[in-house]
Formats: sequence, structure tokens, C-alpha cells
Amino acid sequence: MKKLINRTADIVREMLEGTVGLNPGLALLDTENVVIRAGLPAPADRPVALISGGGAGHEPAHAGYVGHGMLTAAVTGEVFTSPSVDAVLAAIRATAGPAGALLIVKNYTGDRLNFGLAGELAAVEGIPTELVVVADDVALAGLVPRDRRRGIAGTVFVHKIAGAAAESGKSLQEVAAIARAAAARIGTMGVALGACTVPAAGKPGFELAEDEIELGLGIHGEKGVERTGIMSADALVDRLVETIVTDMKIGRGARVALLVNGLGATPPMELAIVARRALAVLREKGITVERAWSGDFLTAIEMPGCSISLLPLQDGDAELLDAPTGATAWPGGGKVPDAATVVKTDNVNEDESALCEGVPFDAVRLKAVALAVAAALEGAEAYLTDLDSRAGDGDLGASMLRGAQAVRGLPDTAWANPAHAFVSIGHALRRAIAGSSGPFYAIALTRAGRHLAGDPDFAPETFIEALEIAVAAISQIGGARPGDRTMLDALHPALEAARAAAGSDPKSAWRAAAKAAEDGARATETMSPKLGRAAYLGDRAVGVPDGGAAAVAIWMRALAEAL
Repeated sequence: MKKLINRTADIVREMLEGTVGLNPGLALLDTENVVIRAGLPAPADRPVALISGGGAGHEPAHAGYVGHGMLTAAVTGEVFTSPSVDAVLAAIRATAGPAGALLIVKNYTGDRLNFGLAGELAAVEGIPTELVVVADDVALAGLVPRDRRRGIAGTVFVHKIAGAAAESGKSLQEVAAIARAAAARIGTMGVALGACTVPAAGKPGFELAEDEIELGLGIHGEKGVERTGIMSADALVDRLVETIVTDMKIGRGARVALLVNGLGATPPMELAIVARRALAVLREKGITVERAWSGDFLTAIEMPGCSISLLPLQDGDAELLDAPTGATAWPGGGKVPDAATVVKTDNVNEDESALCEGVPFDAVRLKAVALAVAAALEGAEAYLTDLDSRAGDGDLGASMLRGAQAVRGLPDTAWANPAHAFVSIGHALRRAIAGSSGPFYAIALTRAGRHLAGDPDFAPETFIEALEIAVAAISQIGGARPGDRTMLDALHPALEAARAAAGSDPKSAWRAAAKAAEDGARATETMSPKLGRAAYLGDRAVGVPDGGAAAVAIWMRALAEAL
């Protein structure tokens, strides 16, 4: 188990100390793991207090939602364990006045019992309380009645709506009614791509094969209701949304708020992909998404996966969701456009028609050579990805694949002659490959193509001159030299070999160049990197060939064999 912790027994307290230490609007009770708003008015002047909580491990819930406009207090138990009655009662005493307290819990036995009993004890002391239970997990439809379903991420909607209602000065009974009405309308379903590790257990709660996922899980590291094969993001979102919409009977013309919630280990990149499809499929169903958020709202420690929550909106809900809050974990905003705005790119003029001039050329053969190079790079995707993952950022295989596909997509006019082909390929790679590889190849090919255009006969020696110009361009732009463990360590020896064999037939010269490129790429295995991301690894990169040099060797060999 690798976690940034001290002692397992101290995790919750130290986490809350850090949370409060970062936020001047929060305070921590001295003897209980309870975070409250700092600087509360005198009890007689306090509005209805909103108190929620549960086990730790769901961060930023619940302490992240403490602030004006949301919770007044959050009670935290041990990881995935309900807080005690005494802790909840301490929270009520610390924050509630004559207006009373609304206790919002997720539908778990421990939470219902401990918060419920604390509310009863507070009532004996003269503090009125109401209990609202959230049971939004639609994955349990058909297994248990609605009132016995789990409470999961949709609870955050209840915090926001009830918090805004309480802030406006409504009575305890009014706030409770608003919260219950919202809770009854929320549907949520989640998916896990893997398990989390509870610190006290020290190992993942379950195991999944590489091609398996868990559908319909809760938020305590448990398995879901169904184990199934991995799906694409779109197919998975369709499944989740369809289940929620069907169970909650959300029909065409409905207005909803959408919450895409990460479970702790899913990056914003993937959550945005999920949100993109959720917005699209809801609109396809004639459902208007008036508010939407994406991020980590209620997690399961470091579980990879997400959940989707839908709240059909009634009059006044949007205003409560929009109301300002000081809770740091609520992102604000939420208004979405009717459709994503896409603006047409102003492309630069890339008319290279002048390069089409010259003697007649075998365009069919030229294209065949280029496609052979593309096929070689496509076939090497996994190999290049592996190399780059061990000594880089792992994107080289995908970059070369995109480049190869861009070459395949060029129009027939691109193959009018080598000069026009080189420049056309350069433009295509610049657009298809981000990072450094695309610009390097683009400028090298563009300069090489313009040099070839100066020789309308396309003599063999002109191609070697073009290679020299291309290699010089890469060195000039990137600042690398042979020996720095880059693509130049394959390109430079290939150029030297081509020059040495220039007196032989062209095919022999390029085969010699390919052999030299392969030898050069292998030699990078013992080099300490001087430039690029591998340089950050230093000698840890030694023992693995440079991916950029390996890619050069692959396309150089394919070129030589196809000539």
C-alpha cells in the first residue's frame, strides 16, 4: 500500500486539520471530527443549520461543502464508517439555534441510526431537528424498494438546494420539505474500472481483469451489482443514462441538472468525455440540461470510475442551485449552452501548386512508397508506445499512427511529384501530430520538398541533399546534436551512409542509410539523454532505445524496401 499517510489511526483527524488549516472560514471541534463554519452568529440569530456527514474517504465530501449557502457542519467518521452519535450531537450543539437543524444522510444503516438518534437527543435538549435520507442509487432498482436504495453522489445536489433554502431564512419544516422533494427526484448510477484501497485493509477491495468493469457500485469500495466487459465511454454513458431515465421516468420535455462525479482516480479528461456524451444523449431524448457540473464531488478514495446523477428540475430549483455559496468544493457556475460552440478555423493558405511543375513523374509509385512507410509506422504503434512509456511520456506510438493515417488521407494531387509530396506530407503531419514530433517532421519535410522543387529532373543526388537539409533543420530547431539520444542519432548516421554510397545505385544508397539508421537507433540504448522528456530521467533511461530514433529506423527501412 502506497499512500501519503502517517499512522492509519490518525488519517481522519490529520486530514481535517489540513482542510481547516487551508480555509479561514472553517473551524474544527477540539474533541470530535466535526468541521463547522467559523464565526457563526449567536444561537438566537442562526438560520436552520444543515448538518451532514458519513465516513471519510469521500472527499471533498463532506467538509468541502461546509460554508454559507451549503452545510453548517460536516461530521466525519473513520474511513467508510459512520460517525458516532456523540460526534453528530456535538455538531448539532455547536451550530444549531432555536431554528433547529436539518440532518442530511445517505441511506446507510449506520448513518440513519447515529444521525437519527443524535437528532432525538438534541430535540430533548430543545433543539428541533429533521432527518432527510437520500436514496438515489438506481442500480438497485428491482433488487430493493426505492426507500432502501443506497445514497450516493446525488446527495451533493441536496446539500446545495437545501443549503440555499436555509440561507434564505426558511423554516426547518420548509427546508426539510424542499430537501426531501429534491432527494426523491434524484437518480444516480456509477461504474468502477477498478477498486480502491481502504488504509486499514491495506489492499484493494476486489480485483478486476483488464477487460472487466463493475456497474452499479456504491461509494464504499464495494463491488457493483453487475460485472461486465469494458465498454467505450459513449456506450457506458448510454447505459448509465438510460437506466436513470427509465427508472426515474424522466420524459421528453423534462428539465434536468446533471452531475458527472469522479470516484477519486478518474482524470478530468475522462470525466469531460463522459459529460460530453451525457449532454448529447439527454438532448437526443428531448431532455433539456439546464445545469451541469463535472468533477470530483463524492469519491471512494482512489477508485477509478464515475457516476452520473440527474435531478429533474422544478420551479425554483435552478435559482437554489445558482445561489452563491462559500463552500470550497462547490464549483459554482453550472449553466450550459444549448450546444457546444464550434468555430471554423482560419487555415493558412497552403497552396503549393507551383511545386507541381516539372517533368512527368510516376505518382502511383510515389504514393505506394508513402503508403508502405505509413503501414510500417501503423504496425509499430505498440512497440513505439512501449519504448516511449519507458523513457518518455508514452505518446509516440499514437503520434506516429496519427501521422500515418494523415498520409493515407492525402488527395491524389499530393503525389504529383516528390517536391509536392514532401511539402504536402509536412503540412499533414503538422496538423495531425501535436507535441514535438509533428513540427520536427513538418519543417524537415517542407524544407526538403522546397529543395527538391529546385531540381525539375529530381536527380538521385538531390534526394540526399534534401535529407541533409531535413536533418539540419531538425538539429537547428530542436537544438540536438548526434549523441544526445534523439531521432538525430538515427538520422545523422543514415545521412552519412547515404552520402558514402551515393556513387552506387539509389536503391543501394537508401538501403545503406536504413541499415545505419537501425544501428544508430540501437546505439541510443547506451546513451544518457541530453534533451527531451527522457532527459528528466537521466541515467534511468539507459537500457531502452530512444523512441524517436527507433521510429526513424522503422520508416527508413520501409522506405528503402519500397523503392
